[in-house]
Amino acid sequence: MKIATVTLNPAIDQMVRVDNFQPNRVNRARTLKFDASGKGVNVASFLADYGYDIAVTGYLGEANVGIFEQFFASKGIDDCFVRIPGNTRINVKVVDEINQQTTDINMPGQSPPEEAMSTLLQTIEIYATIITQLKRQKKRIILDTSGEALREGIRAGPTIVKPNIDELHYLIGHPLTSEAEIQQAAHQLLNEDIELVVVSMGRQGAMLVEQATTLIATPPEVAVKKTFGAGDAMVAGLVTAQIQGLSLADCGRLATAFSVGTIAHLSYELPPRDVLWQYFHQVYIRNY
Repeated sequence: MKIATVTLNPAIDQMVRVDNFQPNRVNRARTLKFDASGKGVNVASFLADYGYDIAVTGYLGEANVGIFEQFFASKGIDDCFVRIPGNTRINVKVVDEINQQTTDINMPGQSPPEEAMSTLLQTIEIYATIITQLKRQKKRIILDTSGEALREGIRAGPTIVKPNIDELHYLIGHPLTSEAEIQQAAHQLLNEDIELVVVSMGRQGAMLVEQATTLIATPPEVAVKKTFGAGDAMVAGLVTAQIQGLSLADCGRLATAFSVGTIAHLSYELPPRDVLWQYFHQVYIRNY
């Protein structure tokens, strides 16, 4: 089985470790590390760690493409990215492990030229054909994006949608301050195509909403090393759960375990499977 991810706005994450980070002060960094990143890139990385055959596509700036090429080669990921002139953006992640805080500074992405967009659309057309065939076979398609892309993507009829609280707030148009409001908002997205909405809620875990069932998956307490990448890991866990045919409760457990495994470690890789399954058994599931 081949899984494909599309990342239109990838990034290089510059992770700076700073103890007791203080704004408006001179801070001394402990370490500096650069990693290939972006939603689809991260999901592909986690799934490759778990042993799946992965292809990635989207846009990459030619000027600093080397870090991505080395990363994909090291993971055995099929690189189908379209190269465009310029640099892929660099995001800064300031990680304060002592206070368990992460400060994100995300740069805007560049606009690809028209000819690059045409090339990408030709590449994605292959995956669009696969998706159409999978829908006819009643296979599951997971959507994880934001803004208007999320709104339009929902109209296209994926079977699973994974917004976070802020993204769901954007869709609904008002703040969501309680579990009841989150459940009601998520339930509005369900239709004949969308069977499951998974709302990631940070430290509170995730809410899994089907037509007749709502479950809340609460993660175990762990020392948080970083927060970025948790949502992408949850998507990878959802993909794995769907492939393995797990129940809704175990789907919540595995997706949450992937997410916990990411925030409990500074690396951009999943922890070993035995560690993931320890987290899996520590996730608390309750009916809403």
